[in-house]
Amino acid sequence: MPKRTKRYKNILAKVDRTKHYSYEDAIKLLSEMKSAKFDETAEAAFRLGVDPKHAEQMVRSVVLLPHGLGKPVRVAVFAKGEKEKEAKEAGADFVGAEDLIKKIQDGWLEFDKAVATPDLMSQVSKLGKILGPRGLMPNPKTGTVTFEVKKAVEELKKGKLEFKVDKTGIVHCAFGKLSFGPEKLKDNFSALAEAVIRAKPDNAKGTYIKSVVVKSTMSPGIKIDPASLQTLKAA
Repeated sequence: MPKRTKRYKNILAKVDRTKHYSYEDAIKLLSEMKSAKFDETAEAAFRLGVDPKHAEQMVRSVVLLPHGLGKPVRVAVFAKGEKEKEAKEAGADFVGAEDLIKKIQDGWLEFDKAVATPDLMSQVSKLGKILGPRGLMPNPKTGTVTFEVKKAVEELKKGKLEFKVDKTGIVHCAFGKLSFGPEKLKDNFSALAEAVIRAKPDNAKGTYIKSVVVKSTMSPGIKIDPASLQTLKAA
């Protein structure tokens, strides 16, 4: 078992591991737990009462975080003609069609998100085995297969986040940096939690959100009382 450092023990002492905090108190506590020399990422894990093995219980959606993720997002766009020009004007980092597809087939993957116009998807689909496992494949359900290229690029640059429940029934994703401070982190977490609640499948039975934990890169987990999220649902 790895030996815990004095710094980690000091952080651990701030958290009551038996307590379930309100989401407001948990985020405030999380923002006070900076310990690393780098800007730590704030992360959330929602354990859901769904069975992802059944397609009708799949939880997948997107959310535009009010304050972004705190890091640059490199966007690649598959487009031609006027849409290529539109993508470049919107701030896309890489734009192309057959040339961009070939570059990726040759092993280049220096981007974080991808957008494609519908007319190019028959060609982009050739990249499924490369982009799919990395979560980079454009998808109409997440708004990344669209002729509204400007809007798609701008949203991704601002912090549009895609989330998907994993095979164990957990949605796990980042929602900012500790340097944001408690208010911005709370705004981002609230937006994420609301999106997870809205994504509840119609046929999900019983308790939907079973547990929630937030943590940073170097901190222990802080348990959140799922009941405290009811105000978000009402909002």
